[in-house]
Amino acid sequence: MAIIIDENTHVIVQGISGKQGLFHTQQMLAYGTKIVAGTSASKGGTTLEGIPVYDNVRTACANHTIDASVIFIPANGAKDAALEALEAGIKVVVVVTEHIPVHDEMAVVAYAKRVGAMVIGPNTFGIVSSGKCKMGIPPNPFFIPGSVGVVARSGTLTYEIVGNLTAQGIGQSTVVGMGGDRVVGLTFVDVLKEFEADPETKAVVLIGEIGGNAEEEASQYIREMTKPVVAYIAGKSAPAGKRMGHAGAIIERGKGTYQGKVNALTEAGVKVAELPFEVAEIIKDVLGR
Repeated sequence: MAIIIDENTHVIVQGISGKQGLFHTQQMLAYGTKIVAGTSASKGGTTLEGIPVYDNVRTACANHTIDASVIFIPANGAKDAALEALEAGIKVVVVVTEHIPVHDEMAVVAYAKRVGAMVIGPNTFGIVSSGKCKMGIPPNPFFIPGSVGVVARSGTLTYEIVGNLTAQGIGQSTVVGMGGDRVVGLTFVDVLKEFEADPETKAVVLIGEIGGNAEEEASQYIREMTKPVVAYIAGKSAPAGKRMGHAGAIIERGKGTYQGKVNALTEAGVKVAELPFEVAEIIKDVLGR
């Protein structure tokens, strides 16, 4: 069992004919993802990598069973692409695109909530159900099946930490990228609840960063969890008040600091690693390996 997506998830790639869309389609197919359709306004009626391409999502849905969409559309068209998928009834929409205007993000997330759908991102590396399905851009070799769930705001840190887990023979159940923007579809709490209910997941790694209060909110829910949580928070040496690259990584009015997040998580019983490579060692301890 996996959370959100699995080996039976039928995926559509919006923007399949673009450079990024086509490259990552090839990578997702190599990982075993069941991509059944793609969209491209200029390539409707053709095929790419053996996948039928349509002019729009609704036409694709009329011809295929589609459970989830992954979007590789430039920022100026990403809102319309996401709304198109949601309006067609797709319940899981992964928005890889970065630099989407915040008001566009708000509109997409609000609409998804109204129709009972799930948006992963924007500005996310995606989601991987290890050994079963990958939607997004993570490198294939890092993800092997196992019992550790991972939820993160940062992509590159996730690759480093998951790579360390894999190198030590510790597989992952599902790896979820929330996205690095101020407005995203899923919160840490949303994903932690999924992991808590998933019998395959025995422990969870939370990868956070300075800015916002998502980790502090997570710490409140973690107090109710039965599964151990290990965390790493990026930004320990970052100066307060400075933008850090991720739109969400901004210290505001004394809130969202590194130490504040570490304190909140520690008080909730979370073991917080000081360096990324320590996460795998702590996970081995909590799993009794």
